[in-house]
Amino acid sequence: MSYDENQHRDPRPRPSRRGLVAVVAGAALVLGGAGGWLVWQADGYGGGAPAGSATSAGKPGGSRAPASSPAPARSKPVPPPASSPAPSPSGKKSGPLAGKVVVVDPGHNPGNFSHTREINRQVDIGTNRKECDTTGTATSAGYREADFTLDVSRRLRTLLEKQGARVEFTQDGDRPFGPCIDERARFGNEAKADAVISVHADGSAVGNRGFHVILPDRVKAGAADTAKIVGPSRELGERIAGRFLRATGSSPSNYVGGGTGLDVRKDLGGLNLSTVPKVFIECGNMRDPEDVALLTSPSWRQKAAQGMADGISSYLQR
Repeated sequence: MSYDENQHRDPRPRPSRRGLVAVVAGAALVLGGAGGWLVWQADGYGGGAPAGSATSAGKPGGSRAPASSPAPARSKPVPPPASSPAPSPSGKKSGPLAGKVVVVDPGHNPGNFSHTREINRQVDIGTNRKECDTTGTATSAGYREADFTLDVSRRLRTLLEKQGARVEFTQDGDRPFGPCIDERARFGNEAKADAVISVHADGSAVGNRGFHVILPDRVKAGAADTAKIVGPSRELGERIAGRFLRATGSSPSNYVGGGTGLDVRKDLGGLNLSTVPKVFIECGNMRDPEDVALLTSPSWRQKAAQGMADGISSYLQR
């Protein structure tokens, strides 16, 4: 079974191809090898990004909770932060992102645990068929990926709306399950989004740490044709990776992407079916204690949202 937006990475630790030496000094992070490129990219300079890692074809297995697993203890619900769009005298939003549409896709859904039959239904992703959705992963203490993604996504929405963007969600905890991965892609397409980000947290092995941004590969099969979005999605992903690093101080993944913080995939329905620039971000590993300490911290989640917002804003104002 290949990894997709519904399934997390192989739990076996895999060293990156390039050693990563991190020195955190305030907001600056100096990295060895390709990782150093992220500091340069964080300042908004484009081009010259390293290619996706050799792991882009994905690996079998993974430690995410399967759809048939009993639900972990429910995390304390987090109310959505109040949005603060800046209206102009004419009633329209003002700010540097006025007129831009951003679709935020909070990975999974807290209700999926109660709708295993529905989310196990196979859907067409262009290249093949996969489950509609899954439960996502969780920490050993029961903090669910679906709760994490909603919290960070709501924080991100507030930050983007303050800059004048129109932000739409694929789901906001307002539906019993899903949506399916094909519907998530279609949502961004129909919104004619200027950028789409799918927010996730990984479920790998202890010792596997850090974030990575997943970019679409060139795919043309069935309903999938990514030729027009590969370039702009890469630029979007590079900017998000650089700004996320700077805002959070987190290192790029030590098990995916060869130290670059980027991973190119061709087996993700959410990317394959997109006709607008789109990326995924895995903010950290919910099975590693050090990453869990960050992912469960409200202050760190705010930094994570800020990094994503800074990257999206940089891309939309390029």
